[in-house]
Amino acid sequence: MNTLTSPADLIQRQLDAYNAHDLDALLATYAEDANLFEHPATLLASGHSQLRARFALRFQEPNLHAHLLNRVLIDRFVVDHERVTRTFPDGTGTIDLVATYEVVDGKIINAWFLASPKTLDSQT
Repeated sequence: MNTLTSPADLIQRQLDAYNAHDLDALLATYAEDANLFEHPATLLASGHSQLRARFALRFQEPNLHAHLLNRVLIDRFVVDHERVTRTFPDGTGTIDLVATYEVVDGKIINAWFLASPKTLDSQT
């Protein structure tokens, strides 16, 4: 484990980069061969190239923002509960998200995401 960066600090850097829409800073928190999964085991992206494409598409949403509601640390795992503002095809809204990150040697090697159904903003 990288003693200079705790898993919690790394995940906070990842969240800050996500909210800044800073693709390079975000990818710097992930191992080159990192995997993203829809919980429990549906592979969404593997490796920096696929992660870059996935996050670049997401960063096109101008209102994209993840608000941290709670964080739990268990050894090399960091579990975040977030409320994420998004632009969906049918309008803006939010999802609640549980993100579980596995950190090894100062990088995220695996991440699992479990999302609630979206809640659209009122259209009044």
